Amino acid sequence: MKLLIVEDNERVALFLKKGLSESGHTSDHADNGRDGMFLAASEPYDAIIMDRMLPGGIDGLAIIETLRATGNKTPILILSALSAVDDRIRGLKSGGDDYLVKPFAFGELLARLDALLRRSQDGRSETTLTVGDLAMDLLSHKVTRGGKAVALQPREFKLLEYLMRHANQVVTRTMLLENVWDYHFDPQTNVVDVHVSKLRQKIDVGVERQLLRTIRNAGYMLSADD
Repeated sequence: MKLLIVEDNERVALFLKKGLSESGHTSDHADNGRDGMFLAASEPYDAIIMDRMLPGGIDGLAIIETLRATGNKTPILILSALSAVDDRIRGLKSGGDDYLVKPFAFGELLARLDALLRRSQDGRSETTLTVGDLAMDLLSHKVTRGGKAVALQPREFKLLEYLMRHANQVVTRTMLLENVWDYHFDPQTNVVDVHVSKLRQKIDVGVERQLLRTIRNAGYMLSADD
C-alpha cells in the first residue's frame, strides 16, 4: 500500500513510517493540516491515516469532510487521542472509515488498514493486473506467468505491481526509487538495477516473449507489445 500519514507528533509519525516500511508499505507524511490537505487532494493513496488535532489552520475532520465533498473516496483511518463515544461518532460521520484511539498497538492499526483496503477493493472491479500472460492477483498477492506460479519477495512484488500499473510506459529509476522504495533522494546505489535483474530472471527466463525491457538512457518498460 501507498499511505499518507497526517500526524503532527513527530514520535508517532516516525513510529508509523518505520512500522509501515517494515511491513512492505510506502508512506508520505504531513505534519500539519495544510500540507495534509494538499497531499490528500493531489496524490493517489491506498489509504490515509489521519490525526484529528492538527496545526496549520485545518483539522483532520475538516480535511476529511473536504475530501468527501469533492468525491475523494480514499479509505481514511482516524488516529486520535480523543476517545469519547461522541468524538468517535463525529469522526465517522465526517467521512472517516474507521477510528483508532491512541495509544494503539501497531498490529491492530495494520490489520485495520488491511481491512479498509479489502473493503475498498471489493467495491472496485480491479482485483487483478495483467500484461500479456503475466497476471497478478492484488488480493492474494499471487503472480503467474503463462499459468505457472512466480514466487516473489515483497519488494519484488511491489516493483512488479508498479511496472504493471504503468505497462507500456517508460518508468524511470527515480520513479521506482520514490514509489517502490520510498526514497526521495538518490541513494547512489544500484538497488533498482539489482531488483529489476532479479525480477527479470523470475518472469522472463525460459519463455519466448520478454516482457521487462530496459530502455536505454531512460528506464524500464513492461510491455507485451512487439
